[in-house]
Amino acid sequence: MTKYLQICKDCGEYRLFNQESKCNLCGGTLINPFPPKYSPIDKYSKYRMMYFKEEFKKKFETN
Repeated sequence: MTKYLQICKDCGEYRLFNQESKCNLCGGTLINPFPPKYSPIDKYSKYRMMYFKEEFKKKFETN
């Protein structure tokens, strides 16, 4: 059931997954509300850390 449960990015309401990935109420996009499963062997940690460092710089250097 958890792979079918999605949350709307705009209004925050939970909806069931549909093919268009659109919210029935507001028309926003549906995303997965759950984090990925933890793995001690993380193949993509290097890329994720690069992304978070860039986002951190963008967020705090512009203000």
